[in-house]
Amino acid sequence: MLHGSSQGDEQEEREAERVFANLLYTTKDSWSHLRRVVAKAEHLGSKTNPRFIVTNFSIEQFEKRALYEDFYCARGDMENRIKEQQLYLFADRTSAATIRANQVRLYFSSMAYCLLQALRHLALDDTELAHAQCHTIREKLIKVGAQIRITTRRVWVSFAENWPYRKIFAKVLGALWPPGCTA
Repeated sequence: MLHGSSQGDEQEEREAERVFANLLYTTKDSWSHLRRVVAKAEHLGSKTNPRFIVTNFSIEQFEKRALYEDFYCARGDMENRIKEQQLYLFADRTSAATIRANQVRLYFSSMAYCLLQALRHLALDDTELAHAQCHTIREKLIKVGAQIRITTRRVWVSFAENWPYRKIFAKVLGALWPPGCTA
């Protein structure tokens, strides 16, 4: 929060402030003409957060706030999803000897990402993992310890009673495997 007062002794809380501006800018030598720059000046608590975007889009094509928030932030979010797949679903592991083997690895990684996205949309809405990254979902819901007992007629899977994500797991299981559905 931003604190300040007219006397300097008392502090008054204010909400974060955000201002957008269109600017025209050129470099001394490397740019051949003026370019549009969208500036975002933001003050969050005691910190400032300035951002600048150089763009070819005209003011008629995109209003400054829409260009920043709807277009460039969405692009950055997409880049974060690609990075998430590379880091946590191992899309960057393409060190096999053949192109075909590397392609299969990439297919598996992409399929895993699609499955986790479907899991987010089908079963994780309204949970604390609704916006979790892939590695968090893997660690909290998929890579869990369980005791498995196999009998003649059934396979029993037992989880710890004090497992913190047990309710979320039950919700996911109910969404993906509804009652009455048999394998």
